[in-house]
Parts: sequence; structure tokens; C-alpha cells
Amino acid sequence: MIVLLLVPLLVPFAAPLFAYRVVDRLPPVAALWTLTLTSVVLATSCLASLGALLLPGALRVPVLARLGELVRPLNVAPTAVLDPAALLGLGGLAFGALVCCAVTVARSVLRQWRLLRTAWSYAARVPAAGDLSVIDDDRADAYALPGRPGRIVVTSGMLRVLDPAEREALFAHERAHLAGRHHYFLGAAELAAQCHPALRTVRGAVALAAERSADEAAAL
Repeated sequence: MIVLLLVPLLVPFAAPLFAYRVVDRLPPVAALWTLTLTSVVLATSCLASLGALLLPGALRVPVLARLGELVRPLNVAPTAVLDPAALLGLGGLAFGALVCCAVTVARSVLRQWRLLRTAWSYAARVPAAGDLSVIDDDRADAYALPGRPGRIVVTSGMLRVLDPAEREALFAHERAHLAGRHHYFLGAAELAAQCHPALRTVRGAVALAAERSADEAAAL
């Protein structure tokens, strides 16, 4: 049984072997969906496996076992001895892994929220022409800013280095990101990557698939 519970923790290490192959062999939209769903399923399986490893040990603790009478307390040793023993071994490792995962996910969500809020604050300072906001900055940069409504943000430095045809291609690319709701795919891949280190490669492949999907849509 323990071996079966360890399988979901080991399978994600195979993800880097196929992630970029999926991007190369599947159409961009199909690759985007496949990689994102795969990363979410693998991350969820890891969390479920860690929870399953932790649960038996936790239920051996008399205080927790009495809750709902799920398991009768084992009176084979004094509580002072039984409680620490139940928290050792795989249960203790699973608990530590779950805590680490929760912390990294919370930090990732907070970081992404701060970045989004900062980007919106910059965009709000300049007048918008439809869905386009131009920021006075010598750096060449452009990105799609999700929201209601979404907005295309581009720097003046980027506009200066592009000719009219290239500008239209850029705007079409960024609008494709918004139309495809690519921020949801990227967000899901980011959270999955925080649950297992091997899924960070999949996160990069998801980002590449999103870019190719936007390129394909812009070319139509």
C-alpha cells in the first residue's frame, strides 16, 4: 500500500522527459490544454498521496481518533509515547511536505497578485485607446493584462522599434493571449509547479505552448 502511495510522488519526475516533446508534436492549443491538465492532475495526485500518508499516523493520535470516532484510540502505550511516535516516519515527512507546499503556494499567489496589482496601477496612470495602454518607457516591452476588460500594455520603447505591420502583429498576439484566457493556464501551471519541483519544467512548456498558441491565432 505504501508503495502505491509513493507512485504519485515519483511519476512527476518523468514529466520533463515529455513536456517539450508535447509542445513540438501537438498543435499549440492542444499542447496547452494537455500540459496544463497533466500538471494539475499530477500536482493533485501528489497532494492526495501526501495526505494519505499522513492520515493513518494522524488517526493514531488519541485526540484525533476520538473526533467522529473514526478510529478507536490504541491504548498500547502511554499518550506521551504514542503521540510522538505517530508523528514520525512517513507521516512526519508527508506533513512537512504538505506544509512546505502550502507555504510556497501561498507565496506564489501573493507574488502573482502583487505583480498584477502593480501592472494595473501602471496601466491606470495613462489614458487608454480602446484596449491599448502605452507606457512611457525606453525599454521594449509588451504584455497582455488580464481583467474586466483586459488590456494590452506596450511601452513607447517597443513602439519605436517596430514598423506599423509589426505593431499590428504584436497587438494581435497579445489580444490572442486575452482571448485564449492564457493567464488561467499559466496560473494553474504555476501553482502545480509549487507542489512538486519536477513540474517546474512543465510550467515552462506551458508558457511556450501559450506563446505558440498566441502566434498561431495572430497569424489567422
